[in-house]
Amino acid sequence: MKKLFSAIALMAFLGSTINAQETVVVPMPCGYSKLVFNDEFNKDGMPDDSKWGYEEGYLRNGEKQYYTVKRKENCYQKDGLLNIVALNDSAVIDGKVCPVTSASLLTKNKHSWTYCRVEVRAKLPMCLGTWPAIWMMPNNDKYGRWPKSGEIDIMEHVGYEPNNVHYALHTEKYNHMLNNQKRHTEPCNTSYSDFHVYAMEWHPDRIDWFLDGEKKYTVVNDEDVWEAWPFNQPFYLILNFAFGGGWGGHAGINMNGLPQTYQIDYVRIFQ
Repeated sequence: MKKLFSAIALMAFLGSTINAQETVVVPMPCGYSKLVFNDEFNKDGMPDDSKWGYEEGYLRNGEKQYYTVKRKENCYQKDGLLNIVALNDSAVIDGKVCPVTSASLLTKNKHSWTYCRVEVRAKLPMCLGTWPAIWMMPNNDKYGRWPKSGEIDIMEHVGYEPNNVHYALHTEKYNHMLNNQKRHTEPCNTSYSDFHVYAMEWHPDRIDWFLDGEKKYTVVNDEDVWEAWPFNQPFYLILNFAFGGGWGGHAGINMNGLPQTYQIDYVRIFQ
């Protein structure tokens, strides 16, 4: 007991957190005091139902994939990684043939946050048509439906532009439909061959994006109106792997390049 207490005291001193359920030591980022959510994906099988739900169907942007629910072929944990797989498998779902299947996990109605740091360590898929993302949406649409209540894109990647990752905000005043969204493209030549840490820090006065611990982009809240800054309400997290669609399929798709796997090592959220 004394040794355990000493170890815990040491971790507290070093600014770290021990996740008792998964026995993982999580470094505490500067300026944060609590680990409020994490998943290390250390148990083989399906994702933790207490943390994640699923989107289902053909949902947006003219994308080619059908999002499945708890289908192990499209989403599973193994060897400490969450694997989200896009397949060219012509699966029959509810009596309909779905040429491409994939998965989208989200914390909606389970966990949400206002002002936080999100860290996701991931290795991205890459072929013509792939479109993996890490993003956040509002729990209750305080100001109305998209884009009125906002969207935070922590990381997006498209297969036809493999050496870049993208950050963005969408609001009523600034969004891609108006072609004026607040966005930034960051070079990352090994996004699909190596794991990288994609992070976002959300404050009342700004949102910062980080790649492997280095700040790459900031959007400042310099307009005190909801149309420009609806980011004062709880948002939930989404991890999805789209294929094709308005952006992912902009330069075409390569069905023969499937299957492709989006791998996530961990998700950590601090306040």
